[in-house]
Amino acid sequence: MAAQRSSLMQSHQSWTDALPLCQLCGVGSAPNCVYGPDGKGTQSHPNEDGHFRFSTECCFLYGVFNGFDGSRVASFVSQRLTAELLLGQLSTGHTDADVRRILSQAFDVVEKSYFETIDDALAEKASLQTQLPESVSQGVYLSAQTQKITERLKALEQEVSGGATALVALILNNKLYIANVGTNRALLCKTTSDGQNQVLQIGRAHTTDNDDELSRLAQLGLDPVRLRQTGLISGQSSTRRIGDYKVKFSYTDIDVLSAAKQKPIISEPEIHGGQSLEGVTGFLLLMSEGLIKALESAHGPEQVNQEIVAMVAAELVQQSSLEAAAQSVVERVKRLHHDSYVSGRQRAPHCAKHEDMTLLIRVINYALADGSLTPTQGGRIYPVSVPYSNHQSTSKTSVMLSLVMPAQGTLTNGSNTASTLEGDTPTPSQSPTATLQSTNTHTQSSSSSSGDGSLFRQRGSQAAQPDETGRVPPYIDFTQFYRLWGSDHSEGQGLSGDLGPQ
Repeated sequence: MAAQRSSLMQSHQSWTDALPLCQLCGVGSAPNCVYGPDGKGTQSHPNEDGHFRFSTECCFLYGVFNGFDGSRVASFVSQRLTAELLLGQLSTGHTDADVRRILSQAFDVVEKSYFETIDDALAEKASLQTQLPESVSQGVYLSAQTQKITERLKALEQEVSGGATALVALILNNKLYIANVGTNRALLCKTTSDGQNQVLQIGRAHTTDNDDELSRLAQLGLDPVRLRQTGLISGQSSTRRIGDYKVKFSYTDIDVLSAAKQKPIISEPEIHGGQSLEGVTGFLLLMSEGLIKALESAHGPEQVNQEIVAMVAAELVQQSSLEAAAQSVVERVKRLHHDSYVSGRQRAPHCAKHEDMTLLIRVINYALADGSLTPTQGGRIYPVSVPYSNHQSTSKTSVMLSLVMPAQGTLTNGSNTASTLEGDTPTPSQSPTATLQSTNTHTQSSSSSSGDGSLFRQRGSQAAQPDETGRVPPYIDFTQFYRLWGSDHSEGQGLSGDLGPQ
């Protein structure tokens, strides 16, 4: 089996192209970005994230990888990990303990295999370092030969540097297993019988903010207080990662790690599961650290899980494909991050840049949007311009809003409950009033007022049907608006108070 895997990796680096992609999954991504003073963004380095999403006869396998100092490790792991899991290692007869053991072994083998690929480069690097004269470190003029050695050392350093964090989800026998190394995040959203969305974060990030990780490192002889104060270890927040040979083999040269009795930064995954998916309706989200941090930077870390689930739920009832839904959510987070930066407000200093972002959505018995759905049935958005009065301002203002009918319930996380859309959601027994949704993340609901001057005419249970162009027939009465507008502007102009559209 090992020889077969090595042969596949050596002969055809893209052998996974032949594996069937999962059709119950969609992926969205965006590259890293650094904003200038004018708010324009530029990419600071090539995209270092990676992912996979495969289905086989016996299981489904998904992964999101966050690379650093290059994409080499993330790319290698995404290729090799599939070879360690999808070439007959998994079967429907395996117990939970068997699956956890196979996942753990796969991560161990993948990292060892990666270090084998850079053995020659590391050996050459060590040899060339012994040939450098002492004058190099003193800034003395270098000979042509010494300059050549120095340039080669820089190239070798770039070749062997880098690492990756990894998040893998496996569905086998209708059970979910999560294996995590590092700072990516998995969320499972379950729709309950009463229409609520229950959000469950599976596992925690491996950082110095994680008490369990601090306890593990303390047992190795490291100072947990100092580790928490340091935060970043060799430039990264993760205390578990794949690759990164410097912290794996030269940790004694790193001040904050030098007292460790054995290797402190490890690639061993934390594994959760199997969790039964029997009777579950909802979706699974795998997110790279860049997506999480971008949303945290824009809005703070308190409600990130609820916010991202609300965005996904909203896009799933608007988009016709999972790919489009995932990409739309990523673009929305990207826009929120940018808008927070250019606003100059409290969160702006935290949003000067963001890293690569990846979101993987895997639906579980979840009904997707249908192009024939009406606004009340499916939450599809139909843009419409409506008059908007700001009671805190005397100026006449108009904003572009959208009419959208919410199709999801509320979000719950533990004992806390947060509404998917701010404002009341119409129940089936109520008339189909509209919700006004602005272009930012917050929504405002407006129910029909009583009397002849109501903005939205009630039509009983009959929902407005879009015509062949996708437009909804008019059902908004502006008579009261034009009457009031005419009254405000009729003095001195000889205009009637009952104006209407001309």
